[in-house]
This record gives sequence, structure tokens and C-alpha cells, in this order.
Amino acid sequence: MSQNAALVLSGGGARGCAHIGAIKMLEQSGFKITSVAGTSMGALVGGIFATGLLKNFEEWISSLDMMEVLKLTDFSISKKGFVKGKKVIEKIKEIVPDRRIEELPIPFCAVATDIIQGSEVVFTEGDLFEAIRASISIPTVFQPHKIGERYYVDGGLMNPIPVNRVKRSGNDLLVVVNVSAPIPCEKINTDTEMPPGNKHYKKVKIITEKFSNLIPAQKNDDIGIFNLSNKSIGTMMRKISELTLEKHKPDLLINISRESFSIYDFYKAKEIIREGEKAAKKAIYNSKIVT
Repeated sequence: MSQNAALVLSGGGARGCAHIGAIKMLEQSGFKITSVAGTSMGALVGGIFATGLLKNFEEWISSLDMMEVLKLTDFSISKKGFVKGKKVIEKIKEIVPDRRIEELPIPFCAVATDIIQGSEVVFTEGDLFEAIRASISIPTVFQPHKIGERYYVDGGLMNPIPVNRVKRSGNDLLVVVNVSAPIPCEKINTDTEMPPGNKHYKKVKIITEKFSNLIPAQKNDDIGIFNLSNKSIGTMMRKISELTLEKHKPDLLINISRESFSIYDFYKAKEIIREGEKAAKKAIYNSKIVT
């Protein structure tokens, strides 16, 4: 007998690929996902899952190497952010055709932040990829996404784990996947590192160094302005996440360590997905939930 589950997916950059593995394990274990709410990468994976085409997306993102990820990153020297974000969304649309949120077979919502008003915005209707692009706009990295006269950035600034936004009926279990959990990280073996002898190594090194030098660290600054900003935002999101999980106790909590992978490790998607499967399997076993 399957168990209905309302699924909540956190933000976390590339670590959000672990959501794919967690969803696969949940379904294999007999859970029927009846609704999804997501923030940032959780909105991207959750939205695509709600279309029924997550397998297609998994195959594509698992095939990316570092050079292909860089080709999809449309850098721009702008005061608003370094990455436009248009190129990767257009590529995903080739794999998962766009549609309206209210027409999806599974209820879905994406959380974003109206940066001018300083308010949380929950997308429950309208263009799916417009909502996703708004939700994934990490400040200082992605340029804010403009819809009408409003500018949107990452939903994690307001609601990194949108437990209170997921549609839930009386018999649905509340399942949360947190890919930025403050837990120790077991050593992860990865086969996607690029050795210095690789023909693309020098090219990648030059590109990444140029990107890092856009906002260089000061001589008396051990972190650097760019990293300091990201770490500050990350610290704030983690604290909000802790308070959210204390208030809304999930029936099943799947944790992936924030130290497991970088938020930029999209070329390690295959390994990250496996980590999601592993974490979900462990959480399900320990929960003793009968499906």
C-alpha cells in the first residue's frame, strides 16, 4: 500500500541535484508524491518532477562535464549579478517543454523573494519556468529576474524550506529534503574531478580565475567580498531553516550535508544524485514508516 506524501525541497545550488535521488528512492519505497513545494534548486527539480519529465532532466544533467556547465553559464559583468541565467533555462526547455503551473498533473509551488518589496512570493500559477527562474536567482551570482515591474531573487532569503507552502491533505505525510543540513559529511568518492593533464584543464582554470577576479579578495581579507557575501546569505538561510524545521516537524526528514558538495558542482550531478538516494534510503529505514 502506498503512502501519500507532500514533498518540500530546499535550496542549495548544485546540491539540489540530490533531490532527484531522494525522489527516486521515495517512489521506489512506495511513497506517492501528491504535491511539491520548492525553493531555488528545489523549485527547479520539484517543478520538473511535477511535469512528469524528471527522468529526462536527470539523464541530461548527469551527462554534463565541467566544460559543458561553463558553456551554459552566460557570464555578464553587471552590478546586478554575474550570471544572466537565460542560457541554462532555454536549454532545459528543450528537454522539458514549458507549461503553466496550474496545468501540471501534480500541485506545485515555487517560492521567490521580491527584492524591492522585501516580501515572499509564492508562484502557484503562471509560466513554470518564469517561476523557476525567479526562485533560483542567488543574489550576487544570478541577476534578479524581472517579471512585469517586480524583481525577484532566491526564495531562500525568505523561506529556504517552504513547509508552510506545500499543498497537503489530511492523510499526506510531510516529507522534507534538506540539501544544506548542518551535519557532518562522510567522505564522498567522485570520478568527475578534472586532472591537470586533461585537455580542458587549462581553459577551465583560466575561466574560473577570471570569474574569481571580478571581485578580488583584499590583502587583509581572508574570505574576499564575493565569498563573504555568499557565506553571509548561507548562514542566514541555515538559521531560518533550523527555525522552520523546529516549528513544522516533518514526518520524514532527508538530510544531505551542506559540506558534501559545493553549490557550483553541477558537473558532479551523477554523484550528487547518488548521495540523495543514499540519504533517502537511510532516512526511510530509520523512520520505520510503513508503506
